[in-house]
Amino acid sequence: MDWKSRRITALLEAALIEDKAANDITTALTIDPALRATATILAKESCVVAGIGCISAFLSLYGKLSTKPVGRFEVVSHPEIFDGVRVKKGQAIAVIRANAASILSTERVILNLMQRMSGISTLTNEYVKEVAATKSKTIILDTRKTIPGLRALDKYAVSCGGGTNHRLDLQDGILVKNNHISLGGGLPAVLARALAGRKPGQIVQVEVRTPVELDQAIAGGAESILLDNMTPKEVKKAVKLVRKALPKATIEASGSVTLKTVRDYAKTGVDFISVGALTHSATAVDLSMKITADTL
Repeated sequence: MDWKSRRITALLEAALIEDKAANDITTALTIDPALRATATILAKESCVVAGIGCISAFLSLYGKLSTKPVGRFEVVSHPEIFDGVRVKKGQAIAVIRANAASILSTERVILNLMQRMSGISTLTNEYVKEVAATKSKTIILDTRKTIPGLRALDKYAVSCGGGTNHRLDLQDGILVKNNHISLGGGLPAVLARALAGRKPGQIVQVEVRTPVELDQAIAGGAESILLDNMTPKEVKKAVKLVRKALPKATIEASGSVTLKTVRDYAKTGVDFISVGALTHSATAVDLSMKITADTL
């Protein structure tokens, strides 16, 4: 993750402005502006960490937004702790040494973002472990079901948990879904237009929901097939048909996949399982920040 990129910088700056971090009246009235402090971010539950880089990024941006000098800062963590590593309850994730006011004024945005990102990476890792237990080669994918504006961060968190990013946006891959099919005159017609009009190197994936649509996708030469909201039994049957007719096509299962059922889907032989819940339903993990004043 490039925490200094223009897109990410804009997101983080918007969070600081939303919280009026540079105008923290409580800190301004109660804390010596020259005081320096040490803050430790602690995991209050076992989790897979994501977003450590946001700490330095937030502090740097705060220094630019604040009208008061904040001085130097340092963010350190144990060499064995970085994004994608699982930490235990009570374990220190990172230590911040900086101006006390800058820590207090950025505490909430830092924790909010790291808690969400770590929640996504932790949930993703649970799915990845379930699939790994089946000894299959199935890959867990995310979807575009992300919070508007936060997609880059949400998808980065998925990768920290061991998942793989699917389409980043609507320009990143051709996926013919049910609404395209219903509005475009049916699956055969829509698939034919997509195959004829795609650019070299682009793969056409089509979503199918019924045996009839599956037959149409196979007959039309789909290069990738998304089996939507089918049971593991239905998926297994579909996989056999696709492998026989289109041996080079990739197969993805999606819809109604949970931690309880993901193993059953992985055992069907699909190449991918996409899970929208990774980003739209992940629960933020519990992190805290303990701050102490530095003494001379």
